[in-house]
Amino acid sequence: MTLKMKHTLYIQSFEAYLDKFFNLLLDYSPKLISAFIILFVGLYAIRLVNRLVRKTMIRREVDPTLSKFLADSLLWAMRLLLFVTFISKLGIETSSFITILGAAGLAIGLSLQGSLSNFAGGMLIILFKPFRVNDTIEFQNVSGTVCEIQIFVTKLITANNLTIFIPNGILSNGIIINHSKQGFRRADLTFSLSYDTNIKNAKDIVMQVMQNHPMVLKTPEPSIIVKNLTDSAIQIGIRPWSTNSDFGTMTSDVLENCKTAFDAAGIVIQPYVREVSGE
Repeated sequence: MTLKMKHTLYIQSFEAYLDKFFNLLLDYSPKLISAFIILFVGLYAIRLVNRLVRKTMIRREVDPTLSKFLADSLLWAMRLLLFVTFISKLGIETSSFITILGAAGLAIGLSLQGSLSNFAGGMLIILFKPFRVNDTIEFQNVSGTVCEIQIFVTKLITANNLTIFIPNGILSNGIIINHSKQGFRRADLTFSLSYDTNIKNAKDIVMQVMQNHPMVLKTPEPSIIVKNLTDSAIQIGIRPWSTNSDFGTMTSDVLENCKTAFDAAGIVIQPYVREVSGE
């Protein structure tokens, strides 16, 4: 076979492949065009629906954490449905794809059991609301203000501006103290006084201090009790109430003002002053 004949056969073969390609493109182009039209229109529609859902939940004052979770879940569900529709329009068998997706999901689920526990804990926190954003909570000797409730973790900001991330799986199964739930709280303060002290006089002084402080609530009323008689001192319990925002300042002021008043009255304080968080 001469070189000219080989060249002719090559051209004919290339033309045949080119004809097949164009025929295939012509046959497949309607599906391809319609699939991409569905994709672009679907993405635009999903964005509009998601924006509408978020505005509706804001207008109805749905909890921010719950609204974010629902909006994100709806967004990914619609995207997944659009993707399945897109590949189905291209002629790809969706049943096998869904089977592969399910098997992959099972494998990921088994390897991320701890994360699934945190996810379930996050759902429980969002649904039952033991605390909300901006609440002050205490958990396993960690205290802080909730700044964000995510699906897997809850983020706290402590009084000294540290950021703490607590896994929701542990948080939902533990004992949580919510200091903000009722809007106000009680301080339990203890003074140890000398046995030479006139208890009635000491109680009157403390009550006067609490009644004169603007941050101490009148309702519930503050109270004073004799907590214990130890070998060396009379322990009196001081229980003023304040709003959550005033709690720290009020507690410090009451301690300081009581000490000043005791000194002025000649009442001796034993070397022991303790603050205990309110029950």
